[in-house]
Amino acid sequence: MKFSEIQLHPLLQANLDKIQFLECTKIQEQSMPWIRSGKDVAGLAQTGTGKTGAFFIPLIDRLLKALKPDPATAESETVPFNEWKKKQFVLVLVPTRELAEQVQDISTKLLEGTGLSSVSIYGGTTYEKQVAALKNGVEFVVATPGRLIDLYKEHVCDLGLVRAIVFDEADRMFDMGFKDDMKFILKRVPRDRQFTVFSATLNFDVLNVAYEFGSDPVEVNISRDQAKADNVKDHILHVGQQEKPQYLLSLLKKTNPRQAIIFSNFKHNVEKLTRFLTSNGIPAVGISSLMTQAQRLRVMEQFRGENDRNILVATDVAARGLDILGVDLVVNYELPDDAENYVHRIGRTGRAGQTGNALSMVSDRDVDALQRIEEYLKHKVEVLWLDDAEIVKEFEPFPRDEERFKRPGQGRGRFEGREGGRSGDRGGRGGPRREGGRGNDRGPRREGRGGRDRDRDQRRERGDRDQQRPLPAEAANTGEQQPRREAHRDRHTGRHRDQQAGGGQAREGQRRDGNRGGRGRDRNRGGSRDGQPREQRGNGHPRAHGGDQRRPQGGSGSRIQRPGQRPAAVAAKAGIGAKVGGFFKKLFGG
Repeated sequence: MKFSEIQLHPLLQANLDKIQFLECTKIQEQSMPWIRSGKDVAGLAQTGTGKTGAFFIPLIDRLLKALKPDPATAESETVPFNEWKKKQFVLVLVPTRELAEQVQDISTKLLEGTGLSSVSIYGGTTYEKQVAALKNGVEFVVATPGRLIDLYKEHVCDLGLVRAIVFDEADRMFDMGFKDDMKFILKRVPRDRQFTVFSATLNFDVLNVAYEFGSDPVEVNISRDQAKADNVKDHILHVGQQEKPQYLLSLLKKTNPRQAIIFSNFKHNVEKLTRFLTSNGIPAVGISSLMTQAQRLRVMEQFRGENDRNILVATDVAARGLDILGVDLVVNYELPDDAENYVHRIGRTGRAGQTGNALSMVSDRDVDALQRIEEYLKHKVEVLWLDDAEIVKEFEPFPRDEERFKRPGQGRGRFEGREGGRSGDRGGRGGPRREGGRGNDRGPRREGRGGRDRDRDQRRERGDRDQQRPLPAEAANTGEQQPRREAHRDRHTGRHRDQQAGGGQAREGQRRDGNRGGRGRDRNRGGSRDGQPREQRGNGHPRAHGGDQRRPQGGSGSRIQRPGQRPAAVAAKAGIGAKVGGFFKKLFGG
């Protein structure tokens, strides 16, 4: 059937002629009459059969005939939306950002010159344009569930204004964990909205949610007897897991596809496959959920454009709904765990009636997945073989996992390119440390000296500097040897003597001697403010005076004894007694 025979609105029919939409596909021919009459529809058809047009064209026709009635098509089967109000809209929910962009592109072409508008809403982009479009009012909103709910909670999108709701690739939304989000949205849209759902594979959970929210859709099943389209020829190739890169390279060089998509189950494999193919003379681009939205859009533009980047490596993010007419080969680097995903993957080729080929590499890890796929397809997948002459023998090796974590300067293998250490950038225990690495801000170490010896040398150096400082004026006149000034702390108050008396010279001595690195408080108890030795106050014993008395330095615990300093045990005992005595004096007022 031709679109011109359906009596669509003239503005819509002109746009269809412009983009060369002339003949209806089977899913369009069987589902459009129900949607045009306002019924709920659940459409099931193979990939590449025009499901997007099957719901978009009749919904646009209903809206145009409600807002811009045309006498020439007044007697058509289309039932216009009654009492369409400003800012009401049709909501189309899709599982991925890429599919949202694709549906938005189709809607832009179909709405050209009609006075209607649409907007795509998805994450990974700024809110400003999306918020502005919703506030100004649009007739069609193409959205992913997550961002739509965010805008609803911010009171930007009013779900009560939805007049029709479409779930495109609904089963994929369930697989991606959007089931609760779908229920959240359905609870907040009006009950009298029109409900449609389309996919290449529909499961019972999707229809059960539809029934739960008051919908009783008419089922239109085009793929009841076969899961995949007839124009897609799929084969499998039995290989070892380690041989997959070699056979992938051989397949691409043998078939020389115009455009090809290589699917992997693992997003971390996408980058490695892309690097492997590019290093072997086959330019490739990769797309996965690890990339930002701007990067994903740029990759899709490169793949669709006229350039040498005709190989796309992707995860299942590209397995649903993407319509690229030039793809003539799909390769499954690993078989998907879900048999339905296999149908969606190979459906990226053979679009719009063209023929396509799908090749799957099966190793011992893929045997269980192959069994599930063949049970779902209800037939065995034909096996393909490569002659020995067709297998590439010389090629750049496939990047391994350890190379992904390799730091600059590290060797290829686990133990290669290292200089005596556990990692190539540190050098380990015996190897050199990387320049600019950890510890370079500490300065050079002294050769052959431990930490305690180094501290003793530093104290000696400071002592030599102190001896070279000029003496005070009165000491210079009398020629007397001035005792070393040190900061002294009162046992009762905890304050320095110079802080209580305000002596500037004692404070200067404290600043000068504070860098001498004594081990404890008892070490800095020697001098008084006037430079003369004085008696110990705690227990009445005079402080010993004398020259530079030191302990023997034979043991590891030896340390310098300052002039006037008593052994540590005696000083500690005196200090405790003084503190106890001061406490009782304060307590009893004596």
